[in-house]
Amino acid sequence: MSEKQHAAYPADEFDNPPQGPVGLHRGPRGFGARALPYIVVLAVAALIAVGVYLWASAGSGSSASEASATSSSSAAASTDKTASSAPASATATKSATASSTPARTASATPSRTATQSATPSRSATETTAPVNKSASITVYNGTRRTGLASTNATTLRNAGYSAVSARNPGSRTTLPSVSTVWYRSSADAGTAKDVAAQLGISQVVQVSGLGTDVAVVLMQ
Repeated sequence: MSEKQHAAYPADEFDNPPQGPVGLHRGPRGFGARALPYIVVLAVAALIAVGVYLWASAGSGSSASEASATSSSSAAASTDKTASSAPASATATKSATASSTPARTASATPSRTATQSATPSRSATETTAPVNKSASITVYNGTRRTGLASTNATTLRNAGYSAVSARNPGSRTTLPSVSTVWYRSSADAGTAKDVAAQLGISQVVQVSGLGTDVAVVLMQ
């Protein structure tokens, strides 16, 4: 605005302002006030970073839990499968055992029956061949030892035999090679065996035409 135009208006309070500053004036700010916005920004950024980290950790933890749960389910499934196969194999083994048992039982039964049936035969033999203490017994000394027949005859008398005699054989050509008990008939078999046991002789032989019920031939 030119001076002429300015002079056309009357003066007022704005044309003569008071001395000194008029209105709002700010003084100089300190370092803390200037740095505050940056600190706020850094704090917000840190909070965001922490939130992102926690979210990522939670996600990985749930994935690990799901993986372990899957592994547990797989292990349980395999255990169930093993358990289900075990009874089947046990059943098969039991069936095989059951099927083989009758065969063993059937084969074993006849043997036991045969053994039992053989017992009466032995009893009948022992019954028909008793020991006769009054049977005639002759003891022959087939050695060169003097008094051997008499000694053994005394042993038999002490065992309860009443008709025992001792003598030397008439011929040595027919004597056995080892000490032997001869008996005449099957009825004398029990007596001959008992005489052999009394004298410690193991060989017992039936001889037909024997002049005595039992003959003991001592060769050693």
